[in-house]
Amino acid sequence: MYTLLNTLYVMTPHAYAHLENATLRIDVDHEKKLQVPLHHIGGLVCFGNVMISPALMHRLADEGKSLVLLEENGRFKARLEGPVSGNILLRQAQHRLAADPAFALEITRALIAGKLKNSRSVVLRGARESADDEETAILTRAADNLAASLRAAKDAQNLDSLRGVEGEAARGYFSALNLIVKPQARAVFELNGRTRRPPLDRFNALLSFLYSMLMNDCRSALESVGLDPQLGFLHAVRPGRAALALDLQEEFRAILADRLALTLINRGQIAAEDFDQREGGAVMLNDKGRRKVVTAWQERKQEEVTHPLLEAKMPLAILPLIQARFLARTLRGEMEGYLPYLAK
Repeated sequence: MYTLLNTLYVMTPHAYAHLENATLRIDVDHEKKLQVPLHHIGGLVCFGNVMISPALMHRLADEGKSLVLLEENGRFKARLEGPVSGNILLRQAQHRLAADPAFALEITRALIAGKLKNSRSVVLRGARESADDEETAILTRAADNLAASLRAAKDAQNLDSLRGVEGEAARGYFSALNLIVKPQARAVFELNGRTRRPPLDRFNALLSFLYSMLMNDCRSALESVGLDPQLGFLHAVRPGRAALALDLQEEFRAILADRLALTLINRGQIAAEDFDQREGGAVMLNDKGRRKVVTAWQERKQEEVTHPLLEAKMPLAILPLIQARFLARTLRGEMEGYLPYLAK
C-alpha cells in the first residue's frame, strides 16, 4: 500500500493563494478560480509572480506540507517547510560517508550506471521506432557508445574520471535525441546541445522545465526519509544547491523527463507558440506552454510500472520515494550497495 500526496501547481501570474477556513483558495483578479480542502494537498508549487498569504504559509508549515517557489521557467528559487523530523543518526551517517572517498565513488558509480542504462533504453527505443535506416544505424551506434561509457564508468578510479565519463556520455546522448524527434518537428525542436541558464532553444527550454519539477520531486523524496538534500556525492556541494536531489534525479532524467519531452513533441502536443524568446536569445515556455507541460507531467507520474526489485506495480511518482529509501538503507549499512532504478 502506498500514499500518493497531491501537489498543487499555481502558474497564473498575479494569482493569490490564501487560506479560507480549512481550504486552500486561489483567486485571480479578485475572482475565485479554485478552492480545495487543505487535507487533499501534499504540497504547493508556485511559478513566477504568485502571491501567498502569511496565514497559508503558517498552516502549510504546521501541517508539514511544502511550499516551493520557482521562477517562470521552472528554476528553483526557495522552499518553505516546517521543523525537520529526519533521523539525526541517518544524517550523521550521510555526512560521515560523504567524506569517505571510496564510498562516495561507489555511490556515484551506481548513480551514473543508472543514468547511462536508462539513457541507453531511450536511444534504443528511438532506434526501434525509426523509419530511416541511416538514422537507425546512428542511434544504434549511440547506444553502443553508451554501453562503452558504462564499461568505462566501472573502471574509473576516482570521482573526477567518473564525472568525465558521464559528461562525455551525456554529450553523445543529447546529440542522439535530435534523431528521435520526428522529421516534421525538427525544424521547431532542434536540440543544439544542452544549454541552460538560459536555455537557447525550445527543446532545451522544455527539458529544463521538466528537470526542475523532477528535482523538486527528488528533493521531497529525500526529505521524506530524513536525508539532507544539500549533501551529495556526484554533484559538488555549493551553498543553496540541493546536490543530493540532483544526484537522485540522474537515474530518472531519461525515463521521466526526456521521454515525456519527446512524446509531447512527436505527438504535436506542444508547439512553437507555447514558447517565448527573450532578449539575449533565451527561450522560455510561456503560460500556455507551462500549463500543458505540468498537466502532462502529472498524468505521466500516474502511469504504473513494475519495480524490478520489489516486483510490485506502482505509479511513476512513487519511484523517487522508493529509491530515496534504498539510498537511506545503503547509508545505514542495511544494503551492500545502492541499486538504481532501471527501466525495462
